[in-house]
Amino acid sequence: MADRYALQRRDFLKRMGTAVGAAALGGKALLTPLRAEAAAPGRPDDPYGQIHFPIQKLGQAAPPARVSLVKGDNRYQIVYRSLELIKDEILSSIGNKKVLIKPNIVLADCAACVTHVDAIRAVLDIISPHVKSPILIAESSFNNTMEGFRYNNYERLEKEYNVRLMDLNTDTFQNRYVLGLDNKPSRIRIINTLLDPDLYVISVARMKTHNYVFVTLSIKNVIMASPLNDYKVNDKGLMHQAAPARHDLLHYNMFHIGQEVFPDLAVIDGFVGVEGNGPAWGSPIASRVALASVDAVAADITGTRVMGFDPKIVNYLNVMAEAGMGQGNPDKIEILGSPLEKCIMKYKPNERMAELYKL
Repeated sequence: MADRYALQRRDFLKRMGTAVGAAALGGKALLTPLRAEAAAPGRPDDPYGQIHFPIQKLGQAAPPARVSLVKGDNRYQIVYRSLELIKDEILSSIGNKKVLIKPNIVLADCAACVTHVDAIRAVLDIISPHVKSPILIAESSFNNTMEGFRYNNYERLEKEYNVRLMDLNTDTFQNRYVLGLDNKPSRIRIINTLLDPDLYVISVARMKTHNYVFVTLSIKNVIMASPLNDYKVNDKGLMHQAAPARHDLLHYNMFHIGQEVFPDLAVIDGFVGVEGNGPAWGSPIASRVALASVDAVAADITGTRVMGFDPKIVNYLNVMAEAGMGQGNPDKIEILGSPLEKCIMKYKPNERMAELYKL
């Protein structure tokens, strides 16, 4: 079973068939040049990459937040309970919006680094009785999204619930810009579905370490789904084009794209997390926790603490908190359910981050 938790890097890169995918997951291959493409017909083109800022109170202090934290011996039960503790808050925030659930299927056949289907079931059992339209379960994987759905038993969800599986990599796009090498702007294609302001986005993420930004939890799960990978050119690598650094550009670029693409509900499955060389080549760690919050920053700050790390070293979370995108002050985050001190683990950081941060 351990082999399933630690895919060989060379095998993955061989399957990828694209150099930019290697860069996106920490490889050293050169980026494939971005092709010039316009947005699809019927969608507003945005050739200048202008930002529309859906977070209306950007720059103002975020209100206090509630994060549910549940520890237990059954994945489905702890995820369900974490949502149940804030159910009224969740349903109120959904309102009449369309709902999209974003799992993390970073690699199609890496069960350890993928959101487990039982975590998705727990979310659906809480919200589906209250959502009239079909719920999208959508991903934009590095290799093959639909293969990832099949391999991880997601297809049966279409028979059990009113849901539809969607490969976001087949979607239309709009152009935006991010910073690349030497701080030069790089044009990047952002998936249209995730730009829909009427969409309620639920991030169901695996608790994992990361090789560029230290941790990957609910926020990164959604933002890094937004660059298009059309299986010919993968734009995800444009978010971080250089070797990892303490102040890596990925922190800034996620903050930048996060003004338009951001989770409305954060769900973190830490029943079995990934430590060490995450997000895809780490080792399993049985932390046996689940977290949920309608404040994704507060959820990820708390998740970082559960992993045994100081949130102050995770730049993108601190920048987002300072900008008012969510609550980053632990003193203003009310934790419901299990006591934090009984849930804290000691995750091993990615070896690149351990070197950079001298851990």
